Amino acid sequence: MNTPKTDHAHLLGVCLDTADGHKRITSGEQFTLVGGSQEAHERMTETVVKTFEDLKHRGKDLREVESQELGDILRKNTPAE
Repeated sequence: MNTPKTDHAHLLGVCLDTADGHKRITSGEQFTLVGGSQEAHERMTETVVKTFEDLKHRGKDLREVESQELGDILRKNTPAE
């Protein structure tokens, strides 16, 4: 299945494990990360930064990558707990 190309693509990460009352938001040109404990938010940030580095290395943009490939890259770049 081919993913249709769009003019705009944005990755949204949401984590709901926060108990400390802090509101954490990190955003970039093509992503926004919201919520999570400090540790979880840092893991999300690391995952997304590495994922965009991989995409750049592959010569692809978020708008061009198929959902299956993006999922594989995200899983590969998710740090172990």
